Amino acid sequence: MIDLPQLFNVATYFVDRNIREGRGENVAIECAAERVTYQQLFERTNRAGNALRSLGVHPGERVLLLLLDSPEFLYCFFGAIKIGAVAIPVNTQAKSRDYEYMLNDSHAQIAIASASLLPQLQAIPRQNLAHLREVILVEDNSNATDHPRLSDLMQPASPELTAEPTTKNDPAFWLYSSGSTGVPKGCVHLHHDMVISTHHYAHAILKINARDRCFSVARLFFAYGLGNAGYFPLSCGATTILSPARPTPASIYADIERYRPTLFFSVPTNYAALLDHHRADGPDFDLSTIRHAVSAGEALPAALFERFRERFHIEILDALGSTESLHMVTSNRPGEIKPGSSGKILPGFEARITDESGRPAATNEIGDLWVKCDSLCDGYWNQPEKTKHAFVEEWFRTGDKYRQDEDGFLWQAGRSDDLFKVHGLWLSPAEVESALMAHPAVLEAAVIARDDEASLAKPAAYVVLKKEFTPKDELARALQEFVAERIGGYKRPRWIEFLRELPKTATGKLQRFKLRERQSQRTKID
Repeated sequence: MIDLPQLFNVATYFVDRNIREGRGENVAIECAAERVTYQQLFERTNRAGNALRSLGVHPGERVLLLLLDSPEFLYCFFGAIKIGAVAIPVNTQAKSRDYEYMLNDSHAQIAIASASLLPQLQAIPRQNLAHLREVILVEDNSNATDHPRLSDLMQPASPELTAEPTTKNDPAFWLYSSGSTGVPKGCVHLHHDMVISTHHYAHAILKINARDRCFSVARLFFAYGLGNAGYFPLSCGATTILSPARPTPASIYADIERYRPTLFFSVPTNYAALLDHHRADGPDFDLSTIRHAVSAGEALPAALFERFRERFHIEILDALGSTESLHMVTSNRPGEIKPGSSGKILPGFEARITDESGRPAATNEIGDLWVKCDSLCDGYWNQPEKTKHAFVEEWFRTGDKYRQDEDGFLWQAGRSDDLFKVHGLWLSPAEVESALMAHPAVLEAAVIARDDEASLAKPAAYVVLKKEFTPKDELARALQEFVAERIGGYKRPRWIEFLRELPKTATGKLQRFKLRERQSQRTKID
C-alpha cells in the first residue's frame, strides 16, 4: 500500500513535483523538432488549467479530449485534473456515433479536439448533443474559424495555478473501454490510481529513471499508452517521445533510430508487423538503445518472442493489464521470462483463478482470472449492473480464461466466451494460434469455433501470411499437420482461411465476432 495524503491532486505529483525536485531543465517531451522541458510542461499545464477555468469548467465536470499524441494532450489532461475537473481521453480512431455516445454519456460540456479530427464531431447533429457547449481546437494551421483555439486561450492565461484540493479517492479521469462488442464502458479512475500503477510496474519491474526515454506505439488515449508515454516518464523526470502520426513499421523504425528510446512499448500485432518489415538495403535497423521492450493488449505468442529476440537480441516483457486495472497487473520480468506466458502477478497485487463452481482452480487448470489491486477503477459510469457483475468486493472479474503453472506463471487461454469443446475436451484458441505462428510462413493467426456437417464444434483458423508466402491449399494442409504434430490432432484446424489482415480494434485487440460473421465468405480446406 502506498501512503498518500488524503488531500491529493495527482497533477501535482506528476508535473509540479519535477520542479520541486530540481528537474525543471530536463526534457519532458520530444515531438518532431519540438522539445518541452519540465518547466515548460509545468507552465503550460497551468495555462491549460486556467484556460479551462476561464470557460467556466468547475471541479467534477468532464472534459473530453479527442487529441492525437502531442504535448497538448499532456497539457490538457493534467490541466483539467489540476483544476479538479475530470479528463476523458477518447479513441482517436472511433467514429462520430461513438463520440456522440461518449459526449452524452459523460455529460462533457467541453471537448478539446485536434483539428484533423474535428470533422468527426461536426458530423454529429448539434441537437443530438444535450450537454456539449464548446469545442476547442488544437493545431493552429486549421482553417476552421468558428471554434476557439487552445493556443489563443492559453497565451493570456497565467502560468501559475494552485491545484484544486481534491482527495486521493476523487475521480481524476475516465477511460472508455475499447469495447470489441457492445457500447464502451466509462471506467472511472481516481487520483491515486496512476501512482499505484507507476509504483508497482514502472518502478518495481522496469526500474524507470530520469535517464530513460519512453516510446510507445500504443497511443495516449489507450490505458496502456497513457502510462507508457504519459505518467510513467513524468514520474521520475524521464523523456517521452510523442508523434501525432499514425505509426507504421517504417515510421516506428525511423523514430527508434532518430530518438534512441530506452523503453519501448508495443502490442503483439505491431511486433509481428515490425518483424515482417526489412530495410531495402544496408544493415538491419538499430534497436541497440532499447533496454526493455514491453508487450500488452493481448497475449504475445512465444514464436513472436523468439523471432524478435533472435533478430534484435531483445527479450520482450509480455504483461497483462486492462482499462479497468489502468495498467499492468501481471508481467514477465527481466531475467525471469517464460515465452508465451503473461508472467507473474505484480508484487503488491493479487490474482486468483476459479473453476466453474467458483472454487480455486488446480495448478494448470483453466479457469476465470480475478485480480485485486489498488489501481482498479471505481466502477463503470452509469452502468450499475455491469459494475456489480465485474467488481465483487475488492476483486475484478477480468473475463479472461487463464491457468497458473507450478512456478506461478499465468498463461492465457482466451476470453471466457472464446473457449469451446472438441471431442469433449476444452480447446483454447490462443494455444492453436500460438502453434500456427511458430510456422515460418505465418505472420498472424486467429481461431474460432465453427460447426461441422454434424453440428459439432471444430477449430477454424484465419491466417495472415508473411509477404514472401502465397496462399495455397498445400500450405494450408501443411499448417494443419504442423499444428497436429505440435499440440495434438484434435486441436488441428478443420478449416483454414487466408486473410490479408485480421479484424481488430483501434487498440490492436482481435475482434473474433467479426470472424464469426465471415461464414458465408470462408474457404474450407479439409
